[in-house]
Amino acid sequence: MTQAHSGKLLSISIGKVSGLFAQNGSEPSRVVSAIHKQSISNLDNPISVEITKLGVQGDEQADLTVHGGIEKAIYVYPSEHYPFWNELLTRETKRPVNLTPGSLGENFTIEGLLETNVYVGDILIIGDLEFTVVKLREPCFKFNAKMGYKGAAKAMLQSGFSGWYLRVNRVGALAAGAGIELIPGSRQTSIADQNTALLNRSKQQDLWE
Repeated sequence: MTQAHSGKLLSISIGKVSGLFAQNGSEPSRVVSAIHKQSISNLDNPISVEITKLGVQGDEQADLTVHGGIEKAIYVYPSEHYPFWNELLTRETKRPVNLTPGSLGENFTIEGLLETNVYVGDILIIGDLEFTVVKLREPCFKFNAKMGYKGAAKAMLQSGFSGWYLRVNRVGALAAGAGIELIPGSRQTSIADQNTALLNRSKQQDLWE
């Protein structure tokens, strides 16, 4: 019998496309990204936000090949990983870091569900809305720039703290504080399994050397 899991939606965040100085290769360059997210609904101010088939109303994406669209409409990140990032970034950047919801570029900051117990094809019922778990988030050089640390993408992959994307099955209004119910799918591949496969492939291709 599959163990049931549940969680809670702590924050809903959106971002606008803007310039970002990032290093992709040997030279820094100016790229565009909507990775800078700001919370618009949280436990202190749980306003209702419209969720469409393309994600949170008002949210933007700069590159639809890697973020956004029907299959990656919502990016979810567990709040349980925030202490890891605060400690890592404080150490590596030599300045105090205390990340706020949305800082990892996520739309939904949640608690109670992790990559190890969320599988591709699982259904998440959040409030009155329904979502399907699609895949893990694959970090890139823009994530390094956002976090102010050139090893951030590698750290995300090695830690397995990737978060995951959702497809929106049932649209409507949603507010922070809503409960999350996980309805298991076929449970063949977890987000953690996907991360392990990506990490092994990256090692074979020497992507981080």
